[in-house]
Amino acid sequence: MKARILGSLVAGLALALPASGAPPIDQAYVRSLAAPGKTVLVMEYYDGQGAIVDRKGFASARGFDAVSPTDFQVDDKLTVHLYGIEPCDGDLVKQRENFSGTCADYARRGLQTMLQSPKVIFCRAFLSETNAQAQDATCYGYYNYPGSLDTIDMLEEQLVSIGTHRIAKKPDGTPARKDLAEAEKIGRGGFGMWADPRIKDQ
Repeated sequence: MKARILGSLVAGLALALPASGAPPIDQAYVRSLAAPGKTVLVMEYYDGQGAIVDRKGFASARGFDAVSPTDFQVDDKLTVHLYGIEPCDGDLVKQRENFSGTCADYARRGLQTMLQSPKVIFCRAFLSETNAQAQDATCYGYYNYPGSLDTIDMLEEQLVSIGTHRIAKKPDGTPARKDLAEAEKIGRGGFGMWADPRIKDQ
């Protein structure tokens, strides 16, 4: 019961925070967090009214590693769980990427790719997650390649749109993240897992 309640709260957070519940991502602030030679991670915690009540910062010279299709390790006391997305079921083949294996391995590889090069990872979570070892969050990556790319992207949106992940379902069968519907529509156009005909039938 507690997990369901927290899941509902986080679902509300994912939908409400970018809208009226809290200010949109301050891109200038996120860019200002970058530090030479390090990947910076900032966790922001919100109360039920969408106000920021706490922040935690981390920095790593080697970056952060995916430990599951939807989780990455920050340190020995903190794992971040990207809320509302999941891998497909079973196995898939992606010839263009020379991949044949489990959906879980494919999704984990996709997450690891997203974690390889951001200068900043900026995550939002509810205050109730503050002391949890595995924290449900929505995260953004700041990617900068001078002269070619300077962007801040939501990790879940990118992973769903390239087809390494799909929107998870609630116990009642409804989507856990309605805000990712357009991203999944893009992915279902034939990207990632959706290029395998067996996955289309799931």
